[in-house]
Amino acid sequence: MSRFVDTMVATAAGARGRDKGMTTGEPGTPVRRTWLEVHERAARAAGALVAGGVERGAAVAVLAGDPAAIAPAVQAVWLAGGSTTMLHQPTARTDLAEWAEDTLRVLRMIGAELVLLGAPFDALADVLDRHGVAYRRIEDLDGEPLPAPVGVDEDASALLQLTSGSTADPKAVRITHGNLWSNAEAMWTAAELDPEHDVMVSWLPLFHDMGMVGFLTVPMLFGLELVKVTPVDFLAGPTLWPDLISRYGGTITAAPNFAYAIAARRMRGVDDGAYDLSRLRIALNGAEPIDPAAVTAFTDEGERFGLRPESILCAYGMAETTLGVAFAPVFTGMAVDVVDPEELEAGKHAAPVPADHPNARAFPLLGPPLPGLEVRVVDEAGEALGERRVGRLRVRGEAVTPGYLTVDGPRATRDDEGWLDTGDEGYVVDGQVVVCGRRKDVIIMGGRNIYPTDIERAATSVEGVRAGNAVAVRLDAGTRRERFAVVVESRFAGDDEAVRVLAKEIGARVVDAVGLRPYSVVVLKPGSLPKTPSGKLRRSAAAVLVPAAG
Repeated sequence: MSRFVDTMVATAAGARGRDKGMTTGEPGTPVRRTWLEVHERAARAAGALVAGGVERGAAVAVLAGDPAAIAPAVQAVWLAGGSTTMLHQPTARTDLAEWAEDTLRVLRMIGAELVLLGAPFDALADVLDRHGVAYRRIEDLDGEPLPAPVGVDEDASALLQLTSGSTADPKAVRITHGNLWSNAEAMWTAAELDPEHDVMVSWLPLFHDMGMVGFLTVPMLFGLELVKVTPVDFLAGPTLWPDLISRYGGTITAAPNFAYAIAARRMRGVDDGAYDLSRLRIALNGAEPIDPAAVTAFTDEGERFGLRPESILCAYGMAETTLGVAFAPVFTGMAVDVVDPEELEAGKHAAPVPADHPNARAFPLLGPPLPGLEVRVVDEAGEALGERRVGRLRVRGEAVTPGYLTVDGPRATRDDEGWLDTGDEGYVVDGQVVVCGRRKDVIIMGGRNIYPTDIERAATSVEGVRAGNAVAVRLDAGTRRERFAVVVESRFAGDDEAVRVLAKEIGARVVDAVGLRPYSVVVLKPGSLPKTPSGKLRRSAAAVLVPAAG
């Protein structure tokens, strides 16, 4: 039987189910529902699903934006013995014909015959009708309560998490009930979660693993207080985030690095004492490379509102391990490892140096592996490397997915010994994981391995470049003339003279940082850089924005 489902049901029936719950609807019309109320709604929805023909093992897709609708819907699917997939959501700029084609491809890939449809995507019912996609409106799922969960094994699929790659070439990570339980329990332990006092605050999208697992499933599973808004709410007014933490006494939050950079800039214009961030004990930074300068800017601004720098928790995770791989120790703040750039790039050795060493590289320490997980660094031949040797990061443990679903069929993820290749390069020091970058994005010039994050941090340090919106693009990969370009967003786009000055300054900062000059610097208007549905920049897709190399 599923430990995950059994615990979720027991939590709803116990004291935490009655006392703790989820607040949605901010900033307009907040509504709070206890986890017991969410479960009772889910049980009725599960009854309707089973009565409607959903069987054990069925894959059910969900297309909704309101967390108040999503929470009981996904729980209903689990109670009915099925797996859930959060579909990528169209935006105002989405071509609906292309979206429908991509969505049909995803539905075929995961074997889903039903979509649960909710606000604000109700209007897409006509699109689904035209393509013969069966759907049910979440608000209409109201049958006789399912008396008991449909029993499933630990290796049954619970979550088919779409990856952040191209929607035209989809891939889903198959997260089993055992995976989900193992990683949730490990994060519970590592984060020292306290249901009596912790309040989780999040705007993270529920179609992304950090939002779906970390800031919906975990609090629903263990009975923690949750305040949940949408990414649209955050982007419409980024100071909503510290405002909610202040008003609800938030103790735990999380976001990718770019959001901390945005929040730091927006808080600069706010009067001292406008927020109270003093209760925040975990501000997790993960899901994309962590820029120490952005973290420092956030903590510097936040200190005016009582934020304690020790609350920053740097983390490493991926959908393939359900969510978390490594967490830095709780309430110790950001710690960095400062290393020699030449040794790193030419010798693949993270040799420690003083912070004032010329062009020193500073990498955040991401903590030890979560309980139940192992991390190993190996060379190209798969041989284990010692401490501070840079190589491929591999991970093994109960939380690791058994495989992907792809358009070409299932694909295993683990080798014969159970190791998963993460696709990242990094090293281990004092038992803590350090990630240098994605292996496919490393720029190789003159025998040196240049990590794009170093270039991107240099570019975003220039006034006029939008925080978190710079990409280092690898050109002529694998050739003797490999080069790189820098693509940024700026409000100066369209002003030829301002762009010329900006590009010159970016080039100079990049040379200072890595000792190499970009082939070109491309300045785009805000909103132009290609991103994944979860908001991550897509380096490979940005390459088409660079004028053809001569």
